[in-house]
Amino acid sequence: MTTATAAPALSRTAAALRRLYLVRFVFAIGWALVMLTTANHLGPLAATLLVLYPLFDVAAAVVDARASRSTGSAALLYANIAVSLPAAAGLAVAASSGIPAVLRVWGAWAVVAGLIQLVVGITRRGMGGQWPMILSGGISVLAGGSFIAGASADAPTLVNAIGYAVPGAVFFLISALRLGRTAKGN
Repeated sequence: MTTATAAPALSRTAAALRRLYLVRFVFAIGWALVMLTTANHLGPLAATLLVLYPLFDVAAAVVDARASRSTGSAALLYANIAVSLPAAAGLAVAASSGIPAVLRVWGAWAVVAGLIQLVVGITRRGMGGQWPMILSGGISVLAGGSFIAGASADAPTLVNAIGYAVPGAVFFLISALRLGRTAKGN
């Protein structure tokens, strides 16, 4: 790909990622608000929301892979899909065992998905707007470890999952705003 053809492809990819990141922001905030109503009890709504989050991550990775295929390899996005699908299934199973089991699965998923997000952000640095994604990936790794550790607490709750979604949403919003310049071809 020549420089003359690379700029429009980069601009299109940035515009698509900007839209995707805005959708991810809205989803994560909405998810957190609904989860807040049920985070102290692992009932059907909480279990459904917990399974839905990594499934939404799968859908976002598919959209991202399609949008960015002209600007780089989508292998890491496919890896994210390969991690998030079993995580959703694992969360469905873990929900029948209680909050500690859910926190362990959620935490393991957050660690691996965070590592993938971190590396994807690093590989996309030249596009702009990726520092929030790099930070978010690193924080996800740390948060995942805290979920796993928190599963052993005396009275574990799902409230920390909300604390995972809200900062992630903010990072997606910041990244979307920062991608605006690249999307316009500047």
